[in-house]
This record gives sequence, C-alpha cells and structure tokens, in this order.
Amino acid sequence: MADWLFLLLTVAVSCLAVVALTLLRQRRAGDDDDPSETPDVIEYMTMMIGVVYAIVLGLAIAGVWEGRSSAEEWVRQEAQALHEVHERARIYPAEVRDGVRGDVDAYVRHTVTVEWPYMAEHGETTERGEMFFDRLRRNVTDHEPRTAREAQTHQALMEQVALADEARTAREQGAEPTLPGVVWVGLVAGAVIAVGMVFALQIRRSGRELVLAGLFTALIAFLLFLVWYFDSPFTRGLENPAEAFTALFPQVTDG
Repeated sequence: MADWLFLLLTVAVSCLAVVALTLLRQRRAGDDDDPSETPDVIEYMTMMIGVVYAIVLGLAIAGVWEGRSSAEEWVRQEAQALHEVHERARIYPAEVRDGVRGDVDAYVRHTVTVEWPYMAEHGETTERGEMFFDRLRRNVTDHEPRTAREAQTHQALMEQVALADEARTAREQGAEPTLPGVVWVGLVAGAVIAVGMVFALQIRRSGRELVLAGLFTALIAFLLFLVWYFDSPFTRGLENPAEAFTALFPQVTDG
C-alpha cells in the first residue's frame, strides 16, 4: 500500500470514528443533558493535556527528523569515501588498481541491488556485503607502496576506507526504527486521551463543532503518520536512499 494512501485511510478512519462517537453520544444523551454545564476544571485539564502532548509529539518529530538527516549524511559519506578510493587508486600499479576498483564496484552493486532491499525488510545489513567490504579493505591495506607518491596515496586510501567503514556501521545501526516501542505506546495513548477530552467537553453535533473535532483528529493522525514515516529512514524516510551511490557510480548501478 502506498504511503499516501495509508495516510488518507488513517485520517479518514480517525475522523469518522470521532464523528460517529459524537453522534452516538448525542443520541444517547438524555433530555436533561446540558453541554453548557461543563466544569471549568475539565477545560483547564484539556488545555494542559493538549500542551503536554504537543510538546511530546514535537520532540518525537524532531527526533525522527534528526535521525533521517543523520542517515542521509551517513549514506553520502559512505558513497563519497568509496568514490575517493575508486578514483585515487589510479596511482597504484594496474593489477592492484583494477583489483581495488573491482572490489569497490562489486560492493556498490551489492549494496544498491541486494543489501538495501534486505536492510529495509529485515533491519540489518547482509553478511555478503560485509564480505565485499572486508575484501576491499584487505586489498587496500595489504598493498606495499613502492614510491613516495604511492605511500602518500596509500595513507589517504586507508583513511577513506575507515570513513566508509564508519558510515557502514552507522547505517547498520540506523536500519532499525529510531523510537522504542514504549515511546509509541505513549504517543498513541496520548493521542487517544487528547481526542477523548473532546468528549469530556460535551461536544454537540452542530456542524461547526463536528468539523473542528474532525480537523483536530486529522491533525493528530497526520502528525503521528509523520513520526511513523520518518522513524525508519532507510525503509520510508528517504525517497531514494541509494541516490548517493547511483550518482557517483552510474556505470555500476545502471546495469
């Protein structure tokens, strides 16, 4: 199911549930029911609950957005470091250069075509991807420089491999959802309480009140959807998570 369709269904179901419960409550209310007699303390509690929940929800959105930005930056760093290894290897002898570039191409191809779908589904990287990267690291570190220029390039290549390894580790750690389950329990429970306080205010079924209740519910449903959407950046949060690789290695990823 497309994400936008899931959003529309979530908002629609939430709004319909609130409207239906309001109409049902109004139908069951007795003739002596007077909505104007809502105690002032309930209005105060509703305001405080709304403020507290807004702060918590805002922090959750900020947290998952920061996680998305970090994931995007780690992917860019990994792709850029591999690109530097691929290009700077031209200083090496032909046999070593071709071996290093072949390892980079094999790793990039596996990452884009195999590892990314696997990571999105299982929340972890693949052992084969780790094997490709270890082979690349061995080919770079095991080469003995023969000239001063090769020695300088060798050190630079080792640094780039270390950067790529750091980015890969961060990508693996960020493959799972950012927010723990207990936070989601709090967010959903808070949403139910915030919307439920609408009924504590004894909302009537006038068109204006129903529209406001529906818009309030739709807003909360939309914000929760944003948290869910960006909570797993490699699965949903990034439009094209492998864009950095496809941009720097078109000769590998286009095939």
